[in-house]
Amino acid sequence: MAAAVERSQRGVSRVLSKLDISIDSGNYYEAHQMYRTLYFRYVGQNKFDECLELLYNGSLKLLTKKQETSAADLGLLLIDTLERRKNKDDVDLWIGQLTTIISRLSPNIVERETLINRAIKWSADISGIPHGHPSMHKHIGEIFWNDGNIEQCRHHFLLSQDGNLCGRILIKISLSKGFVKETDLFIVQAVLQQLCLKDSKTAEDTFVAYTKGHPEIKRTCFPYKQPLLNFIYFLFRSIELNTFDIYLALLELYKPSLKRDAAYEKYLMKISCHYFGVTHPPENREGGIMGGMFGDLFSRLFQGFEDDDDEQQTMRCVNNTHSAELD
Repeated sequence: MAAAVERSQRGVSRVLSKLDISIDSGNYYEAHQMYRTLYFRYVGQNKFDECLELLYNGSLKLLTKKQETSAADLGLLLIDTLERRKNKDDVDLWIGQLTTIISRLSPNIVERETLINRAIKWSADISGIPHGHPSMHKHIGEIFWNDGNIEQCRHHFLLSQDGNLCGRILIKISLSKGFVKETDLFIVQAVLQQLCLKDSKTAEDTFVAYTKGHPEIKRTCFPYKQPLLNFIYFLFRSIELNTFDIYLALLELYKPSLKRDAAYEKYLMKISCHYFGVTHPPENREGGIMGGMFGDLFSRLFQGFEDDDDEQQTMRCVNNTHSAELD
C-alpha cells in the first residue's frame, strides 16, 4: 500500500512539473488535460483540499492566457470537488473564489452561465437555502451590474438578503431606466417579491434604503406622496401586528393604486398565505370591503392555487421583472 501511494505521489509530481512548462510554451490543451488528470487522481485519493487549490490556481492561470473555455471547465470541476467534500466551514471563502473566476469570464461565454447555475446550486445545497446562499447572489449581482445586465443584476440582489445594498441598486436602476412616474413601481414590486420569499426584514430594509435615498422621494418615514409607498408602509405594520382585517382594509383602501400592475394580485395572495395563514378565500361581506375587485381576487386566485409550487412560482415572478423597469 505504501509503495502504491509513493508511486502515485511521484506521478502527480511529474505532471505538476510539466504543467507550467506547457502553459508557458502555449500548449494550453495539453495543460488543460493535465489538470483534469490531476483532478481525477486527487479526488480518487480524497485529497479534496489539494484538488481545490490546484483547480482554482489553474483556472486563473488559463484565464490570464485567454483560455476561457478551459478555465470555466476547471471551475466546474472545482464545484464538483466542493460537492464531494461537503465542508461547510469555508463556504464564504469558496463563494469568493468561484465568483472571482466567474467575474473574469466574458459575458458571452456560454460556459459562464453554466458555471453560475452550478455555483448557485452548490451554495443552495451547502447552506440549506433553496434559492442559493445570499452571499453568492450578492457577488453574482455585482458581476451582472458590471456587465450592465440590469435584469439579472436586480434578480440576484433581491436574493442577497442585503436590503440596504438592494435599495441602493434599485435607485440606480430607477434613475437610469425608469420615468419619474414609475419611481414607486420599482420598489413596490421588489418589496412584494421579497415578502413572497418570506424575507420581511430584507424587504423592509430595502424599502427604507430606497425611500431614504431616492431623489424623487427623500423621506425616512410615513407619509409619502405616492400612495403605493404608503400601502407598503402599512403592509409592514399589518404583518408585524399579524392582523388580517387590517390587511384586507388596506387592499380596499389602496385598490385604485394596486391596479397599476396586474402582477400585484399574485404577490398579495401569497403574502396573505405566508403571513396571515389564509388557506381559503374569506367570505364575502355584503356591502363591506370584500366586495368588488379583491373579493374576486381571493376567490379567483385560490382556484387551483394549491396546485402551484409556491417557491418556484415566486422565483419565476422575481426573475420576470415588470416591463416598465426595463423599457
